Amino acid sequence: MIPPYDITSKILKLITYISVSIGEVNANYLSKQSPQLRKQNRIKTIHSSLQIEGNTLSEEQIMALIEKKHVIGPEKDILEVLNAIRVYDKLITYKKTASSSFLAAHKELMQGLISDAGKYRKQGVGIVKGDKVEHVATPFENVPFLMNDLFKYLENKDELTLVKSCVFHYEMEFIHPFIDGNGRMGRLWQTVILLSEYPIFEFLSFETLISQTQSDYYKALSASDSIGKSTPFIEYMLDVIDKSLKQLLNYNNRILKDVDRIDYFISVCSTEFTRKDYMAIFKDISSATASRDLKKGVDLCLFSVSGEMNKTMYKVI
Repeated sequence: MIPPYDITSKILKLITYISVSIGEVNANYLSKQSPQLRKQNRIKTIHSSLQIEGNTLSEEQIMALIEKKHVIGPEKDILEVLNAIRVYDKLITYKKTASSSFLAAHKELMQGLISDAGKYRKQGVGIVKGDKVEHVATPFENVPFLMNDLFKYLENKDELTLVKSCVFHYEMEFIHPFIDGNGRMGRLWQTVILLSEYPIFEFLSFETLISQTQSDYYKALSASDSIGKSTPFIEYMLDVIDKSLKQLLNYNNRILKDVDRIDYFISVCSTEFTRKDYMAIFKDISSATASRDLKKGVDLCLFSVSGEMNKTMYKVI
């Protein structure tokens, strides 16, 4: 069974934008991403996802905990971060379609925070905002069956992974399978789903943008509840992913060094080429930067050069 949603023109447009950005990341930048970039985005992800839930620790304190340094702060907040560090370190080991993997992640994420970590709830719950009940969750008796249906949906190869990740996130939030930790599990599992097809999502902290647009996040959930379809939430999440990818591309362009560009270019080029060909791979650098890169490649005996001015040709040695 496919959960209800509509494919709108906005969704189609965003999928196109995201596909182009993913293509740029894969084609124009390093095949191996920087460990420093992975670490920084992991810190941002943990900080943003837990901040949405009220955690008060800063990115600096989270970095200190990753480095096993002593941090002063609320005991609960420190425990939440330590749990999240362990979970995100295991990110690529989780199987997106396995409920056992999903429950194991929740157990680790909520260990020491709630008594039934890693177990579906055994009581009814409602989401209250102010003095108003915002959402009455699915009866607890139905939770295991609905979650199993949701994992079967993830196995559907006819559905786009980008869309499936958003649908799962929304439907899981609607079912509200746990007493606590639903929000952070929704965001975590969307990353797990995306990672199964796009390794670049290990370096992407879309949680940061969710944190910055938190009211829009809840509005999208509420709008989807109102119409009984995940369409508004899919539009919101795809927009967040699109913007996050663009930020990553800009960040990569800032930190990429000349030797990194040269190294990557050598891995994809085996024929003679011009400066224009070099700039076609690295679209965001100036002609002056390209010339400096190529001169360095020649100085390092990585390229041979022939011709002059606009007839200059290079070849990988």
